[in-house]
Amino acid sequence: MKRITYISGTRADYGLMRNTLFEIAKHPDLKLSVIATGMHLMPEFGKTLEEIKKDGFNIYEVKAVCEKDDKAVMSRIVGELIIRFTEIFKKIKPNIVLVLGDRGEMLAGAIAGTYLGIPIVHVHGGEISSTVDEHVRHAITKLAQVHLVATRDGAERIIKMGENKKNVYVVGAPGLDDIHKDLFSGKYLEKKFMLDLKRPFVIVTQHPVSHEFLDSEKQMRETVEAIRALGLQAIVTYPNADAGSGRMIKIIEEYRNFRTIKIFRNIPRKEFLSLMSYTSAIVGNSSAGIIEAASFKLPVINIGTRQEGRLRTINVIDVGYNKKGIFSAIKKAIYNKRFKNALKRCKNPYGDGKSGKRIAKILSEIKINKKLLQKKITY
Repeated sequence: MKRITYISGTRADYGLMRNTLFEIAKHPDLKLSVIATGMHLMPEFGKTLEEIKKDGFNIYEVKAVCEKDDKAVMSRIVGELIIRFTEIFKKIKPNIVLVLGDRGEMLAGAIAGTYLGIPIVHVHGGEISSTVDEHVRHAITKLAQVHLVATRDGAERIIKMGENKKNVYVVGAPGLDDIHKDLFSGKYLEKKFMLDLKRPFVIVTQHPVSHEFLDSEKQMRETVEAIRALGLQAIVTYPNADAGSGRMIKIIEEYRNFRTIKIFRNIPRKEFLSLMSYTSAIVGNSSAGIIEAASFKLPVINIGTRQEGRLRTINVIDVGYNKKGIFSAIKKAIYNKRFKNALKRCKNPYGDGKSGKRIAKILSEIKINKKLLQKKITY
């Protein structure tokens, strides 16, 4: 039986991989454990560790101290986590380390696993975006032995990076697997989130951008002011824990007493997807707007550079960090009939919602040997 260890550092990555983790856990040839680190162990971002515990997975908590809201925070965390992951890998002896995307926690796990001779399986590689995420994602690709990508474009990029095409699989985006499963009713959402679903509302999720973190306060204020000017109901979530997050949270909290603006440190995945099924638009720079929203044929106002270069479809309106542009984009998304009619043709390019089963099957069939571990560039 193969021992699979998945590393989770945020509410976002866990939500995206949750269905896949269940598929792994129930596979007869696989045994799953989850390392919870990062935001899961930071109470100020909501008690997301409790969500993992409720799912019944075997959990190991690995804490890295995040004391300052500055540009060096992630490099310090990565350094700490390499040491701590090395210790825990030696203890639990995984056969495969499974990582997603482009977070620093995933990079630390990939580095530790590589030096211990543990194969790395990377999900969602080969994609293009902006910020330091781009560098980290491709660095993990070069450390990984097996690549489980969302799109054919991603697969082609990874092969061009010199990876063996036999170890590159197009599985789709895992976050689409639970997109329409057992969602909460409108009545539940109205009560839980204090909404009037007869009126438009937007979901606002905006994260700091690494090379723009000093502008985080101004960027967040421009977004919330645009929504306030429109008089819209808004569900605003806290950002992730990267440099600049403290600045953004400070601005968000200034609006806590506005009647139409509801602020949440964390929204569990099922509730978030349920809100997406009713909302008029998503506003911010979350990957949920690029990947999941198309499955709901949902308008997205994508702000700034964070998702620059990512594959997107007709539901996404790209704008800069200014109140006027955001204001106009939201009006178009909610009230422009031509745009809303065009959304009926929107198809999600990130898969068919069956990634989890594919991933579990591939993990069970991977042959772990010297040839896999000592990979060589193909050109």
